[in-house]
Amino acid sequence: MKLVSFRHNDGPVRSGVLKDTSIATFTPTGSDDVLAFIASGNAAPQLDGQSIPLSEVTLLAPLLHPPRIFGIGLNYREHAAESKMAVQAVPTVFLKLASSICGPDADVLLPSNATQTDYEAELAVVIGKAGHYIQPQHWEQHVFGYTIVNDVSARDVQLATSQWTLGKSFPTFTPMGPVIVTRDEIADPHTLDIKLTLSGEVMQSANTRDLIFRIPELIAYISSIVPLEPGDIISTGTPPGVGLGRTPQRWLKPAEDMVIDIEGIGTLRNRTKQA
Repeated sequence: MKLVSFRHNDGPVRSGVLKDTSIATFTPTGSDDVLAFIASGNAAPQLDGQSIPLSEVTLLAPLLHPPRIFGIGLNYREHAAESKMAVQAVPTVFLKLASSICGPDADVLLPSNATQTDYEAELAVVIGKAGHYIQPQHWEQHVFGYTIVNDVSARDVQLATSQWTLGKSFPTFTPMGPVIVTRDEIADPHTLDIKLTLSGEVMQSANTRDLIFRIPELIAYISSIVPLEPGDIISTGTPPGVGLGRTPQRWLKPAEDMVIDIEGIGTLRNRTKQA
């Protein structure tokens, strides 16, 4: 099942299930319908019988108000090397603010007070079942599904201090989508090809088998400190090829197309624009 959030004819935010080229719509709950469905624990959403052509809607981030967005840093060995940072004994965890979320095809705004804005293609895990001290062998019971996140980062702001959150939380710095694919449709999230192109040039190309800390370890580690909630997002880290690690370094410029493809999930496309 592929879940989406969208607007139709400039109407209110709606949610539904993507079926080929149309969307079967949820019965509105008056809140974030995708989050409400995840939190309900139900196997299937309540639909209102409508079907809207995909061509008539504007897709938004599939989850608009997640409780938390946990980012994972330096989780591919080659990315840690290109960043000139040591791989830690435990996962490097930071937060991204939900106010930074935007959807597919939305402009990513390059802030005037940051000069080193970078791209980061990432597989993201959506938590479905709350838990504290989750054991690694029970990780799948707590996963609702998967989506794509572009962990856009203003490196000059991020690395000015040891705290990364603000440098990764400018408005539009968390493109997400286009769908959440439920867990049952991804046989193994650790065998997925992941690629980012920038205006047609391949900048990142890897496979999630190269993750240092895999999803069971991430869920176990984070939940040993912070109880996880339905709708929490864990963005699992980016592979090598980011602008920070290039010689010369390659920062985002206005009017560039960022396209992320992750096997089994889809394509997340965004264009940069000067704020």
